Amino acid sequence: MPGLTTLQVRTAKPGRHPDGRGLYLVVRDSGSRAWVARIQADGKRRDFGLGSTTMVSLSEARSAAAELRRKYQNGEEVGLRRKATVERRAIPIFEDAARACHAAMKDGWRNRKHTESWIACLENHVFPSLGNNPVNQIDSIAVRDVLAPIWLKVPETARRTLQRIGSVLDYAHINGWCSSEAALRSVRRGLPRQPRRDGHYEAMPYDAVPAFVRHLKSLPQTCGRDALLFTIYTVVRSNETRFATWPEFDLLKAVWTIPAERMKAGKVHLVPLPECAVELLQRRRAVRASDDALVFSQNGPKPLSDMTMTKVLRDAGHARVTVHGFRSSFTDWAAEETDTPKEIADKALAHQIPDRVEAAYRRTDFFNKRRVLMNAWSGYIETRTTNERPAQDEICQ
Repeated sequence: MPGLTTLQVRTAKPGRHPDGRGLYLVVRDSGSRAWVARIQADGKRRDFGLGSTTMVSLSEARSAAAELRRKYQNGEEVGLRRKATVERRAIPIFEDAARACHAAMKDGWRNRKHTESWIACLENHVFPSLGNNPVNQIDSIAVRDVLAPIWLKVPETARRTLQRIGSVLDYAHINGWCSSEAALRSVRRGLPRQPRRDGHYEAMPYDAVPAFVRHLKSLPQTCGRDALLFTIYTVVRSNETRFATWPEFDLLKAVWTIPAERMKAGKVHLVPLPECAVELLQRRRAVRASDDALVFSQNGPKPLSDMTMTKVLRDAGHARVTVHGFRSSFTDWAAEETDTPKEIADKALAHQIPDRVEAAYRRTDFFNKRRVLMNAWSGYIETRTTNERPAQDEICQ
């Protein structure tokens, strides 16, 4: 019988799957995967754990099982020695431990974007320097050194990275890979004090947005530039742009349907697309990788980095403005330049109604009125007609 393939090892469903000659892949209901060698000699049968598939490859498991079988059949006492061998092999590198930690936790996260950004943060900032180090050798000095380049440059990202490193090391300790709990409290003491922020995203004044949009449109048509323009046109969150796929768009009806799992509130959100957003999408659609691909991606299946749009801002000389801040620019514009009721502007931003009773009775999403509002916003930032207001009877009635 042919043995398992690498693909089968990754995709096998819960159960015990034979590879041959006493080697089994055991997949538990939780999704964890481990190797077990079943040895039989002199009428006795014993099972030996060889480690998780995240730490022991298929070829390594076959070699270990063959060596174990040979020693056992030769009458050698392998129990204690094998246990020591497994313990030595059971210390994964930091990247493998992080991916195992991520796999163990992600089923409890409702938000897909958090699931993907959690591991992406480590891929971008930690794996290049610490990924190949044994997880039990990661100390506070190593963590300080990996955070130092981004500690002041992107403070929030640095703090989240520190938290996630701590989660991985805690996971490593509970699995017996580290002899003690992570002691990362001293890391902050070895880094400069981060500047205090008021908790709000830095926003561009709304009357400066039209000139900035004109500047963006004069730049080469890169993926990052297009993603930023589209985010400003639609005033969505950056992750909603980054993970957008072509099946979500109906360009004939000019509607973008964002599925619930990608929304912060966990509810489907319909975005009325202004003409400028549709034109941008039509241009990108002409060179799409496939009909179900990501709309904004530099290399096919991998989403655009969250920092790519920020870099466009920084290169344009806006050192403190954030991508998320354009939602505040839109809010200020709607309040100052239109008579739009706040609940319509809030729906355009997919904000939740804080009052549960009011939310239970208000079922409308103001879609038609939001379309008028979004067309007015696009007209403002595209032509800077600040003295012209949208037809208020259409928005407010």
